[in-house]
Amino acid sequence: MTVEPSWQLAVALVVLVVVGTVAATWGRLPLRRSLLVASVRAALQLAAVSAIIVGAIQNTVAAIGFVLLMFAIGVHTTATRTGTRRRWPWVALAMASGALPVLLVIFGLQVAPFTGISIIPIAGIMVGNMMSVHTLNGRRLFAALRDEHREYEAGLSVGLTRSEAIDEVTHRHATESLVPSLDSTRTTGLVTLPGAFIGVMLGGGSPVQAGAAQVLVLVGILAGQFVTVTVSHRLIRAAKLLPVDLVASLRP
Repeated sequence: MTVEPSWQLAVALVVLVVVGTVAATWGRLPLRRSLLVASVRAALQLAAVSAIIVGAIQNTVAAIGFVLLMFAIGVHTTATRTGTRRRWPWVALAMASGALPVLLVIFGLQVAPFTGISIIPIAGIMVGNMMSVHTLNGRRLFAALRDEHREYEAGLSVGLTRSEAIDEVTHRHATESLVPSLDSTRTTGLVTLPGAFIGVMLGGGSPVQAGAAQVLVLVGILAGQFVTVTVSHRLIRAAKLLPVDLVASLRP
């Protein structure tokens, strides 16, 4: 089973965008333009990427280069979303800390072949999920530090260090970004059939092969995200990974 470029696909995409736009209008969500832009960008980018991947999957070095490009774009995206573009090296460290160990385990143990056709999708999934969890974690913790600034100052007033005072505010919220992945993993096969499972099935694999691929991806995502959130939180506590406004307000 495959989805071919066709007029039916074009119509389906337009209808889906209209449905989302109507829902945004009804719910008074100020994201109608973002929905349209994101949808158009996705279509154009996937068309371009599809052409590039055809060549990249034939060469391991090219595949690794393509993954590094994805990683760089992911770092830029989450740094922009969290207001930490000036601290992008620390963002990169947090994301790499989660994605790299997972990839080393998968390819080091030869669970998947170290070839372009395996490297690009598996690494892409890991990089994308580390980006997402970093964005969720950063936005939640930075919002908490802004909203609970008095608690931070109270911590300093009783003799806590800056790192300890930051932790007093953030530690209660540090796990919230992991909830979506935890729920997805707990309910996989019961509520959802995630992408890797469907991908293997559409590619002609057996249900058993699809299940093995999906559990590998899900557990890898969870492990990587736990590492990314932990490293990110440590960097935030150390005041190395903060937006400009919080760097100024969280003075020791």
